Amino acid sequence: MKMTSAEKLAALRCLMAEQKIDIYIIPTADYHQSEYVGDYFKEREFLTGFTGSAGTAVVTALEARLWTDGRYFIQAEEQLKDSEFQLMKTGEPGVPSITEYVQETLPEHGIIGFDGRTASINTGKQFEEISCKKGGSIVYGYDLIDSVWTDRPALSKNPVFALDIRYTGEESASKLERVRTEMKNHDADALLITGLDDIGWLLNIRGQDVDYFPLLLSYAVIRESEVELYADRKKFSEEILDKFQKNNVSVKPYNDIYNRIKILDKGSTLMIDPQQVNYSLFRSIPADVTIVEAENPVILMKAVKNSTETENIRKAHIKDGVAHTRFMYWLKTNIGKLPMTEISVSEKLEEFRKEQSHYMWPSFDPISAYKEHAAIVHYSAVPESNAVLHPSGMFLTDTGGHYLEGSTDITRTVALGPVTQDEINHFTTVAVSMLRLADTKFLYGCTGMNLDCIAREPFWKLNLNYNHGTGHGVGYLGNIHEPPARFHWKYSPSNTQALEENMVITDEPGLYFAGSHGIRIENELLVRKGTENEYGRFMYFEMLTFVPIDLDLINPELMEPGDKRLLNEYHHAVYEKISPYLSAEEQKWLKYYTREI
Repeated sequence: MKMTSAEKLAALRCLMAEQKIDIYIIPTADYHQSEYVGDYFKEREFLTGFTGSAGTAVVTALEARLWTDGRYFIQAEEQLKDSEFQLMKTGEPGVPSITEYVQETLPEHGIIGFDGRTASINTGKQFEEISCKKGGSIVYGYDLIDSVWTDRPALSKNPVFALDIRYTGEESASKLERVRTEMKNHDADALLITGLDDIGWLLNIRGQDVDYFPLLLSYAVIRESEVELYADRKKFSEEILDKFQKNNVSVKPYNDIYNRIKILDKGSTLMIDPQQVNYSLFRSIPADVTIVEAENPVILMKAVKNSTETENIRKAHIKDGVAHTRFMYWLKTNIGKLPMTEISVSEKLEEFRKEQSHYMWPSFDPISAYKEHAAIVHYSAVPESNAVLHPSGMFLTDTGGHYLEGSTDITRTVALGPVTQDEINHFTTVAVSMLRLADTKFLYGCTGMNLDCIAREPFWKLNLNYNHGTGHGVGYLGNIHEPPARFHWKYSPSNTQALEENMVITDEPGLYFAGSHGIRIENELLVRKGTENEYGRFMYFEMLTFVPIDLDLINPELMEPGDKRLLNEYHHAVYEKISPYLSAEEQKWLKYYTREI
């Protein structure tokens, strides 16, 4: 019999009392600071019932609170309503941060508890500082949820697969050489890498340990002439192990990394990324080892795609464009004739993708949202919420696919029948925003923070806004949200990376009205070099996504002549690239939905 939320909290508080822990913190994290985690690591979801991909639970003897960001406010309110957990809306006026709350709530000589494997170095240090001020302490060696979660899923046992050079464009030996050059620049004897997508990129392997993401649970220690890979050896074929041997890569048990770090050579220098390495690993480093804190060099290397990857990515987007265009045709011509629900149409879109060569699986948990559900930015349809679609209102899909040629991420909002004038006007504003940002020319050195206002200006003129970033980097068969590229107007230390040639980034503005409707349009862009002259190097974006923008929702009167030109040019490219793969009826439909306005 499953435990209720109240029973889980009571059991946790019992354990806290036994260990004299005053505040226990449960983030959404695995041991690698991953954005999305496998089932084994979903402790916060187990305890709170909130299923969003981001959030942190904080429990005391008397209170239970959950922090999450603007993408999930509506969803969290719904999922927490029958629990003791109080929603804390991150970034909203009057809402303290987690550290502010912990500092205010921790009693004198109190103890803060957390699993150090799921906390970043900086987070652990913050809790150290807070406890020190109160004359207390931290404990980070307890995974208290593990004792409560009696039917916890096991760690994944899925096999690893290798990516051929025709997809990676660079051999692992070459990548390791580049990384070792960066290590020498920092006088480091060893580099500890814990990012799952970084390890996969570096060794040209992929795993199946996280739902939707082709990642392998692993750690890696890079040395001058060898690599220690900490992972489940049973997941590797003999062929992959033979390739590893040529690059002097040895596979060791996954959890042995902690003991290995404790016995690093005296006087050696270890390079770590404080944003990735977990707190327990950090505290395992011997005092006589010199620590160099620097960004993991793989992050930028893998974000800047090579020519093989960019050519493959273009192919993947044509395949995805064909699948999604065929889905739009099917949806618009069959709504009201066939029974449809949010879940069933999402499955239909998946069928169209499966028809494409080299398709693997979805690149993230699909969003399929009808009418007011689309106002929940990261809504996920479940049997209890699965809305029936009717020939009226708007429907939003935010989906993507992994192909051997690359990963895709696309959002489209379409009219299923009559819509309001407000919905049409809001949609038009979103379309204008997306197209203007995609058309931007800029000087090299600009960051996504510099350019984000271009997307938001049409909204800000109307005193409107959306509570999420405008875009994120996209990995090549890795994480669909890939740092360091991003579009967001707010400053943060992680938002200062210049946009480099061959980075892939999304362009996805939106508008959301709780209880009414939500709109988002998302295309992927490739950063390209343009003209270089006395003013510097100019840059521009190449559109990667080719799927119609629903003309049933466009109000031309709200568009300036330049906006109409951008839409017409985009639709001309959509028809040119996608129509050769469609049936005669689908071509006829696409011709109409890419007509000039």
